[in-house]
Amino acid sequence: MTDLQNLLDMGFEEKRAQMALKASGNLTSAIDWLDKNQEKSLEELQEEQAAESSTSNIPEVDPDAQANSLQCDVCGKKFRNASEAQFHATKSGHDEFSQSTEIIAPLTEEEKKAKLEELRARLAAKRAEGSEQDKLDKKKNEEIRRKATKESADIKEDLRKREQLKDAQKAKMEKKAEADARKRALEKIEADKMERKRKADAEKAARAGIAPPPQPEVTGPTSHGPTTSKPASAYTETRLRLQTPSGTVMKNFPVETTLFEVAHALNSESGLEVQSFTQNFPKKVFDSTDFGMTLKEAGMVPSAALIVR
Repeated sequence: MTDLQNLLDMGFEEKRAQMALKASGNLTSAIDWLDKNQEKSLEELQEEQAAESSTSNIPEVDPDAQANSLQCDVCGKKFRNASEAQFHATKSGHDEFSQSTEIIAPLTEEEKKAKLEELRARLAAKRAEGSEQDKLDKKKNEEIRRKATKESADIKEDLRKREQLKDAQKAKMEKKAEADARKRALEKIEADKMERKRKADAEKAARAGIAPPPQPEVTGPTSHGPTTSKPASAYTETRLRLQTPSGTVMKNFPVETTLFEVAHALNSESGLEVQSFTQNFPKKVFDSTDFGMTLKEAGMVPSAALIVR
């Protein structure tokens, strides 16, 4: 069986096999040549061989000088013909050769067969190594993909939990503000009720020509202990609890302060553009058309809780 046929049986393309034998001169070197140049196109290989033929420093064997082989002057290796020497020059980079009278005996059939089996085993090992590397690369890429997917899912879950916590905190604040406003409304209703009763008792005492009864004491919500209730008209300041998008603000204003001035104060301090104030108890919305009202006219004395929008 010829070297070309052996290469074809091993699965190599015929044109590439012919070029390999031409470039290397024997089966062993041809397989090495094919392995080294497997990534190159046929056109690239043809151009390289043409360029090498035009610039080769390998001398032709001179029959008159009884030269039977070629020797590399760099490493001392001997070759049967110029093709083998050319392949060695391409592979090693050595470019100095001379003629030799030494006869290099050809391989026996047994040696050729053993060498061919060795080359087939080497080729199969290289292919198996490439296949195993492909499996490792595929596994590594899959691990990277799974890791990226998990990280993306973790980020999304973290964002979802943060949003849930934010919504829960907001709902808690709104509920507390609503409860505080309800409590203040009930306190105001009770204070107004007591004030009306005081006035009625005073008028009754005046008609009867007797001294008015003493005013009852009530316990206030502050730490100052018992306080005496008084009518809204007696207050000169009002305390506002303002729930803004960025948090709750407590402020005191003169009772004659307009809602426009309150909005302006918020804008100056935090840059907030106020569109409206909402009072839960009693339920009422004060928009820009109501901003000319004073806190006293809006019924926000002595205190009020407002949601700022």
